[in-house]
Amino acid sequence: MGRFVARLNRGGQRLRQVDRAHPWALDTATVVVIVVMFCLPDVLPERAGDDGPRKLNLMFTELPLAATLALQAGLVLPLLWRRRKPLVAFGVIAAVFLLQWSLNAGLRADVALFVALYSLALHGRLTQLPWACALMAGAMVLPALRVSPSVSVADALFFLLSTATAAVALGLMIRIRRAQLAGLRERAAQLEIERDQRSKLATATERARVAREMHDIVGHNLAVIVSLADAGAYAADAAPERGKEALNLIGDTGRQALGELRRVLGVLREAADTSSSGAPLSPQPGMMDIDMLCAGVRAAGPEVAYRTVGDMDTLDTGVQLTAYRIVQEALTNTLKHAGAETRVNLSIVVEGTRLEIRVKDTGPPGPAEPPSEEGHGLVGIRERAALYGGVVSAGPATDGGWNVEVTLDLTPQGGDR
Repeated sequence: MGRFVARLNRGGQRLRQVDRAHPWALDTATVVVIVVMFCLPDVLPERAGDDGPRKLNLMFTELPLAATLALQAGLVLPLLWRRRKPLVAFGVIAAVFLLQWSLNAGLRADVALFVALYSLALHGRLTQLPWACALMAGAMVLPALRVSPSVSVADALFFLLSTATAAVALGLMIRIRRAQLAGLRERAAQLEIERDQRSKLATATERARVAREMHDIVGHNLAVIVSLADAGAYAADAAPERGKEALNLIGDTGRQALGELRRVLGVLREAADTSSSGAPLSPQPGMMDIDMLCAGVRAAGPEVAYRTVGDMDTLDTGVQLTAYRIVQEALTNTLKHAGAETRVNLSIVVEGTRLEIRVKDTGPPGPAEPPSEEGHGLVGIRERAALYGGVVSAGPATDGGWNVEVTLDLTPQGGDR
């Protein structure tokens, strides 16, 4: 049974494909089938011994062959546009049907009227269907009266109206089924579009996250390396040992940057590649790594005073990483814009459900022009702070230098604020 249904579905799909490619083929085939099955028997000579139809034909008027062919054409040919203009086809066939029965002629081609009603229920406007059903019911009265000598009017009407009802029900059922399938296809297409959009959004978000990580790592370490290289070049002649120390610090900073880059790129690998390589990934930096970060900045020249207030160990890893990256970016900006001869005051305070980060530098020794626009560093700080409902304030301090203040909200997601 399942195979039969599957074959039937495949046959229906092929038929729909052919119908879409050749829209007139199905209507023409329908007309040909009706002509062969219902029109030819009325014009061909009856075989001997076939008395059933002859007894019924005694009640009807025998029309000339030309009139019979004309009535059959009027009943069948309008079915060629039964799907494109179903109301017009039904109206023409109903008019020919009434003309035929007013002449007291019975034709097997009258089945075309039921086909036209079915087509109207399937393809026409639903507002037109009640009027067509009323016309159909009225048209059925005439043939019921004509056959009353052999069949009672009630029985004839019951048979005819039952057939008309079946035609309408079949058309509406197929129409509803097609509407449901169209809705499911539309929903599936919409879900596919939403899936692709979510995938693209997730990819863009991941790219932005990786870009921030790469910017923080490369930008900070390059700023430290540049400052150390400048200091080493300056001290190469006056104090060679200081130049050697600067080169060692450059090497340490470069190795640290390389290790962090490998860690970030390792996260992007698939689990299979990671497991096959066997290389363990180092944990994300946190609050405990800020001391080392400050030491690297001090090696580049600036004086860094770092203090904390509150319990830092209770912060989750996401908050610690965000705080670390914000401090890293702020110190990188200090190296870029204030230079090596500056002093930085860094404080991190945990108070209740708030984490406050403040980075203030004294600025370069000489006058410096403020940046004309917000650079990538401050944009990255704002993006990271936004993950925790943070507020960022950055700008020149009243007593000189640059001040960055960030407040993060530590309230758990879903908790009461």
